Amino acid sequence: QVQLVESGGGLVQPGGSLRLSCAASGSIFSIRHMGWYRQAPGKQRELVATITSGGSTNYADSVKGRFTISRRDAWNTLYLQMNSLKPEDTAVYYCNADRFGGFSTWGQGTQVIVSS
Repeated sequence: QVQLVESGGGLVQPGGSLRLSCAASGSIFSIRHMGWYRQAPGKQRELVATITSGGSTNYADSVKGRFTISRRDAWNTLYLQMNSLKPEDTAVYYCNADRFGGFSTWGQGTQVIVSS
C-alpha cells in the first residue's frame, strides 16, 4: 500500500504563491505516476497537473504557466508550486498516486483559499 500526506495549504491573497507538498510512504516502488487534483465547493474534482515516472508533465489549461508540478527522490515527495493565484483556485487540493495493477491512492487533501 501507499500512504499520501499533503501539506502546505492555507490562505493567500490574489497574486500570491503557495507550495503544496505530498509525502509518499509505503510501497512507493509501485507508483506509475502521480498528480494533483482539486475540488471546489459544489464542483467535481478536477485534474490540476500530473507527472510520469519519466518526468513528463501535464497541466490543466486553467493553471498552465502558473503552476509547476515536480518531485524529489523518485516518488518520495511530490510538489505543486502555485504562483499568481486567483480566487478561482480556491479548492481542496488532493495528491494522487496511480499504481501498477490499476490501484489509485488519494491523500486527505489540503485546503487552499485565495482571497483578499
